[in-house]
Parts: sequence; C-alpha cells; structure tokens
Amino acid sequence: MLKVGLTGGIGAGKSEVSRLLVERGAVLIDADRIAREVVEPGTPGLAAVVEAFGEGILGPDGGLDRPKLGSIVFADAERLATLNRIVHPLVGARSAELEATAGQDSVVVHDVPLLAENSLAPLYDLVIVVDASPETQLDRLTRLRGMTEEDARARMAAQATREKRLAVADVVIDNDVPLEKLTEQVDTVWDDLVRRARAASR
Repeated sequence: MLKVGLTGGIGAGKSEVSRLLVERGAVLIDADRIAREVVEPGTPGLAAVVEAFGEGILGPDGGLDRPKLGSIVFADAERLATLNRIVHPLVGARSAELEATAGQDSVVVHDVPLLAENSLAPLYDLVIVVDASPETQLDRLTRLRGMTEEDARARMAAQATREKRLAVADVVIDNDVPLEKLTEQVDTVWDDLVRRARAASR
C-alpha cells in the first residue's frame, strides 16, 4: 500500500485532482467529508463542538450551521485551534479505519486540506501539493464558489502560505493550466504512484 497525502490551498483545484486520481483507481479518503461526518447530529463530535462554542452554532434542524461556525473560527486563530483540537483526532481515527480496508497494493490518497498547517507530512509515504497562484485561487473562490473577495481572502489567509505548502511537497501538480494539461500531469503522477505501490507491496 502507498499512502499519499494530497493537499493544496483553498481554490487551488485539489478536488479536481482527487477526482482524476479516483478515476485512475486510487482509494480516496477525504478528510473534509469525514470532518462533516464526525460532527453530524447525535455524534460525540457535535456535542463537543457545541460545548466549546455554544448552542448558537446550531441550525434550526439541530445540525451544525457551518457558515456561522466558519465566521467565528476563521476570524480568530485561537478559536480555530480549539475546533481543530476537537475534530482532528476524530478525523484521524476514522481515516485509519477506512485505510485498513484498502487492498495491499492500493494507492490510498488522503485528501487533507490542512496537511501543511498541521505538520502531517510524515504520516504519508509521499505528499502531492496542488499549486495555483493566489490570483487564480481568488478568482475561483469569488467566481465559482460565490464568496465575497473579503471572505475569500480571509479563508486563504487562515491557511499555510504557498511557500510552506510547497516545502512539504514530494510532487507538485501545477493547476494554473487548462484541464487537459492538468489531466496529463495526473496521468504521469499516477503511473509513478502505481509503480511505487507495487514496489512497496513486494
């Protein structure tokens, strides 16, 4: 098994790369999706978040009001750290469970938005960083996700710098390019990952 950490700044196009890798046969473990699962209504995770941040972060249905919580934590590094202390161990435990079910010669891709921020690179055999310029990120966040420029800049500022992310990369995929060029890069990377996975399982 080859354990790959996949990361990139918000708006860099990491989801597109993970989709392309899954099409080629990767087993995807999506930290964002798991992070949502572990705070669903009725979970110990949600109870812990409510205890830390108050009932005001719940929506009318009793579920987490993500935009409301986001506006609290992205404006305050200390509160973001509190949220991370609750959610990250839960995500780590669930990720390990999912990984244990993958085959011996699988390429397991962990999609981890905050890999650089939380110094998680040592957990993986290889780290892939999807890179795009800040201008591209901002354009995608405002045009495709409908964020205000202020909100987009705050989200970008809450993450690691581009330099810090690139410093942990074993492989960099440039996503300031058209989709067909991105696909070519992913094909090349995938061939290398399959080779490494086979060597590791031997």
